[in-house]
Amino acid sequence: MAGKLKAILFLGSTREGRLGLRVAKFMQKQLEEKNFNVDLFDPVKLQFPLLQKSTFHYQNREDVPKWMLDCEEKIKEADAYVVVSAEYNHSIPPALSNMLDHFPLNIFGYKPSAIVTYSPGPYGGMRAAMQLRVFLSELGTLSVSNIFGIPEVHKALDEEGTPLNDHMVSGADRLLAQLDWMAWAMKNHREAHGVPK
Repeated sequence: MAGKLKAILFLGSTREGRLGLRVAKFMQKQLEEKNFNVDLFDPVKLQFPLLQKSTFHYQNREDVPKWMLDCEEKIKEADAYVVVSAEYNHSIPPALSNMLDHFPLNIFGYKPSAIVTYSPGPYGGMRAAMQLRVFLSELGTLSVSNIFGIPEVHKALDEEGTPLNDHMVSGADRLLAQLDWMAWAMKNHREAHGVPK
């Protein structure tokens, strides 16, 4: 396909010493190598506050903070989303749901998503992944069938996101092959036929 797809990479953890930053760096590089333009949404760098008002709860658009409007525009323009999530108490990190809930459902719709979870233990964040399937579908961005779970993440990636085993690149390749296919298919159909009202 000619051209590049636009992707948002959502990082869900804000903890000190978070391992998710390694995963985000790795996935950003993998996406860029697959011809995606990538914007990283890191709740630490963007400093998402605890949700008071979503963009659509402001009576006047002029009152919406500029940083929220800028993020909303990037989400709206994206062709696909990749969610990198830890598992907190067998669930989705609150920073992740807080970040995504700042924005309306309709800007995520009719675009695919990919789930990447991780943990220092043997299960790779799979319980959070199962909840993300539901959460993302309710946003309107259906996740591709493959889930990339990374167990013992501290042994799989170094601090710069460099892979320390062969599973990392092959696992990302399988996930992103599905995401790329779905993103082009949905983009082409949106452009040819629009979306339901």
